[in-house]
Amino acid sequence: MKNRSIFNRMVKYSTVLFTAVFMLPNAWAATLVVANKAEATASLINLENGNIVATLPTGDGPHEVGISPDGKFAMVSNYGRRGSGGNSLTLIDISSASVVKTIDLGEYSRPHGVEWVDKDKVTVTVEGNQALIVVDVEQASVSKVIKTDQDVSHMVALDPARNRAYTTNMGSASLTVIDLESARRLENINTGKGAEGLAVSAGKGRIWVTNRDEDTITVLDGDTLEPLKTFSSKGFPIRATATAKGQVLVTRARAGDLVIYDAASFDEVRTVPFDINSMGSEDRLFGDRFGDSSVPIGVVVDNAGERAFVAHANADVITEIDLASGDIVRLLHAGKEPDGMGYSMVNARLP
Repeated sequence: MKNRSIFNRMVKYSTVLFTAVFMLPNAWAATLVVANKAEATASLINLENGNIVATLPTGDGPHEVGISPDGKFAMVSNYGRRGSGGNSLTLIDISSASVVKTIDLGEYSRPHGVEWVDKDKVTVTVEGNQALIVVDVEQASVSKVIKTDQDVSHMVALDPARNRAYTTNMGSASLTVIDLESARRLENINTGKGAEGLAVSAGKGRIWVTNRDEDTITVLDGDTLEPLKTFSSKGFPIRATATAKGQVLVTRARAGDLVIYDAASFDEVRTVPFDINSMGSEDRLFGDRFGDSSVPIGVVVDNAGERAFVAHANADVITEIDLASGDIVRLLHAGKEPDGMGYSMVNARLP
């Protein structure tokens, strides 16, 4: 019944998609890179036709994806499995849909959040070391280590205007502020239990943190680092991302939805519910913790801030959403337990 339900929805969404493709043909010339954490692969999805171009091997437990500034490369963090921490990154050439190399992080374990500083360097949270590291991509080596001294330093976000990096630390209920130029931790700020989702809004650079274990969101001023507001967001708010159009998107795993907030006023613009049943909890990180929820988790947006893509960890699909209307445009297939994603304007094509 669950598979039939998903199939019926795909037929419904394909009608909307048929119209949208002919209205906006140039919007689809892009690639979505999806980390499938239960099968140690990354899927490269051509957004022009919705097909998987390639499924590439990664290390165990790939969790997050960072896209290089020119869109040519994806860096995947290989977090590992329960009881066996990973310590590597996988570099993918998007245009050729191929693995360039694996970067061994040595003593630095449980890599998770990943963001490119520039074309040569990436920042990576390493939970096993309570740190943020800077990795030289060409040399395939760790060039800097900035200790957070916080438990489970999970996600990372960059603020280029202030030359800062931020990490959320789930085990310490906090946000760490790091100066990238000096490679120095500035301070740790308490936000709330289970601090995980992290986004820096356009313009004022406000910092959004989702505190999943207490169902709240904390927003901090980008200049003073003072908390501006903490407000309720029921349903396990787990990830966040900011758009170019002044919105912040938050996925909620238990509620099974996506909430769109106005970044300036903090007001809720709309909620997008997902009527997608779980395909089962076996060998998945959250198991049956959220019942029949599809467990929406990873979320990314296109460069224009018009479309959002949400990974459903317990349904093995990606929903594409028109942010202007809140409509679900189509469902895209992924591998088992999709999580982190990256959006690139480079088309992935097999040789």
